[in-house]
Amino acid sequence: MKLIEAMKKVKELTKKAEDLRKKVSANCAISSIETQTYSDQRRQIAEWIQAHSDVLKEILRLRVAIQRTNLNTRVTIELGGKSVDKTIAEWIHRRRDLSGLELAMWSALTDKNIKEGTAAGPSGAVIQISINRFYDPAERDAKRDLYTSEPYIIDSRLEVVNAITDLIEE
Repeated sequence: MKLIEAMKKVKELTKKAEDLRKKVSANCAISSIETQTYSDQRRQIAEWIQAHSDVLKEILRLRVAIQRTNLNTRVTIELGGKSVDKTIAEWIHRRRDLSGLELAMWSALTDKNIKEGTAAGPSGAVIQISINRFYDPAERDAKRDLYTSEPYIIDSRLEVVNAITDLIEE
């Protein structure tokens, strides 16, 4: 089974579990003046509960296999002209929030709305105002571009990897 198939199967099984819970909820009790929907409603409820338990066991098995695969499968992605090698799990974390945090840091490097030019100093003399930057604006711009595009690059690469990578099951 491929990684993408396992992820889709988990989604399908999650929906199946939800449907079973709805069936149990709708049929678990009736008033004394109602008619049972099933000839042996107690047995039917027990079967649904067991089926739900079985579905959850399969979801757990698949999730663990997906995690195992994500932790053991290395993927190389070209970022900023460099080949970067990480596990799928590491790339997922980069995609989820870490590249965004990198972008936020590089975006914090600003001129703080400081205006260059001339102004009257405390004594009334004209003084020249310039910006003293403690960072390289070209590097900042390059990093911002890199971290803005990184999530999309990761998504594109992992989409292919998920389709071709075999699930590691034990």
